[in-house]
Amino acid sequence: MMENAQSSSPVATPARRQARQPQDLQPLFVERVNDRDLEGLVELYETGAVLHYPAGHIARGLEEIRLVLREFLAAAPRMTAAPVSAVLTGDLALTSGLWTMEIPGPDGRPIHASGKTAEVARRQADGTWRMIIDEPDFTATS
Repeated sequence: MMENAQSSSPVATPARRQARQPQDLQPLFVERVNDRDLEGLVELYETGAVLHYPAGHIARGLEEIRLVLREFLAAAPRMTAAPVSAVLTGDLALTSGLWTMEIPGPDGRPIHASGKTAEVARRQADGTWRMIIDEPDFTATS
């Protein structure tokens, strides 16, 4: 007698979209922040990347960046952004953009913030782009 057995294989999840152009990094970052996708955010950085966040703190490498981004996502931010520019030379790009964000305040009212980004990205062997230096608000004081 044959019994019905359910497959024990894991459910396939669709692969995350990758940055095919350096200008893709900021929209992907915003999308993943709004989706609370920590691992998707970390995937946007190279192994030895640096992130200057919060102001005055440099996170070095993926583990430190993951810790900073985990704390950032815990505040439940909602972001929007408008890419501004990308300047390329070979496998390097300097990108910049504008962002706005709302974070729920302690009283339930949203706290509004905005800033200007600057990132250095590098083309990977597979043709995608990842950040190597991320300055999410170069107008903030350190």
